[in-house]
Amino acid sequence: MDAEILEQETGRRQDGGAKRRQIMDGARTVFLSAGFDGASMNDIARAAGVSKGTLYAYFTSKDELFEAIIRAEYAQSAERLCTFRREGDPRSMLTDFGVRLMRRMAEPSHMSLARVVIAAVEKFPNVGRTFYESGPLFGATRLAAELRALEAAGALKLPDPERAAWHFVDLCLSYVYKRLLFGVVESLSPGEIEDAVESGVEVFFRAYGA
Repeated sequence: MDAEILEQETGRRQDGGAKRRQIMDGARTVFLSAGFDGASMNDIARAAGVSKGTLYAYFTSKDELFEAIIRAEYAQSAERLCTFRREGDPRSMLTDFGVRLMRRMAEPSHMSLARVVIAAVEKFPNVGRTFYESGPLFGATRLAAELRALEAAGALKLPDPERAAWHFVDLCLSYVYKRLLFGVVESLSPGEIEDAVESGVEVFFRAYGA
């Protein structure tokens, strides 16, 4: 009997997880097409193929739903991105990270979501905080830990590892990401990404190289 109850409970959790993902997938489509402000819970329920009652059983507000999408979007990708390659010299390691970071940030899906967040943040600052904590802050914190390890190995000299991490990211993004974010260009070529990162790495080691 206990085994039957456990099996039923496991099935309910799996069904609930699938329904939650179904709602989030529908909501993501609506947010990207209508923007955060323009999206309604009615539209989201319709796009997700669920009733409003079911929608509100999983998410009590549009803010909560959007924040859940952001966390889901960035939690796994940030974890994968911040797996650093430790073979070879420090420049190669940071170049590899910088190129993977830029490729991720230049993906159309990431760019679209970032624009939705930027448009929403004035009215809904908690949305911006969630985006910041799930992506940029998580990555910079992990990078700072790697930079400390490089300093301990004698490759870098860092008065402030956290600030150095942000400097590195900004150097890699350079002007190329801004042009993409604001629609000056539609995409970035692999060559543009590699050039921006290599230039950023060079400047970073001139500033922080031991």
